[in-house]
Amino acid sequence: MSFDYDSDFKKIDFRESPEKYRVGRGEQGVLLVEPYKSEILPHWRFKTPEIAKESSEKIYQMFEEYKKNDDFVGMDMSRKFIQMGYTRSRRYANYKGGKKYNEDGEVKERQIDEEKAESARIFEETWKIVRTDEEYLEKKKDHQNKYG
Repeated sequence: MSFDYDSDFKKIDFRESPEKYRVGRGEQGVLLVEPYKSEILPHWRFKTPEIAKESSEKIYQMFEEYKKNDDFVGMDMSRKFIQMGYTRSRRYANYKGGKKYNEDGEVKERQIDEEKAESARIFEETWKIVRTDEEYLEKKKDHQNKYG
């Protein structure tokens, strides 16, 4: 029996089966891991600094709630969404419309949008907090040792 990544992966409830979750690099899998994607995604926004602040605070609150419930997968998914808030808002800060490459596949010249850059700074500060949280790091190490 083979594993069809697209259909089988989406059927997994990672809250019920945390052993199937792999931390991965950076934001890898952030939009695939349920039920966390559906819980966190509605709060993920970065259009303005005010919206980014509200978003990063809400997702950090969720991170803390997952931590309180001893839910490493939820903590890691919160971290990924916060990290993605930083990287996406940084991309939009550097390139109008968020597109780094032109039609020829060449990197466009940067045009800094200070409002988006501030949104990125807001998410970056929260990302620094979660990625250095000692309990998170311990749970991450334990999860990787147990499940790979």
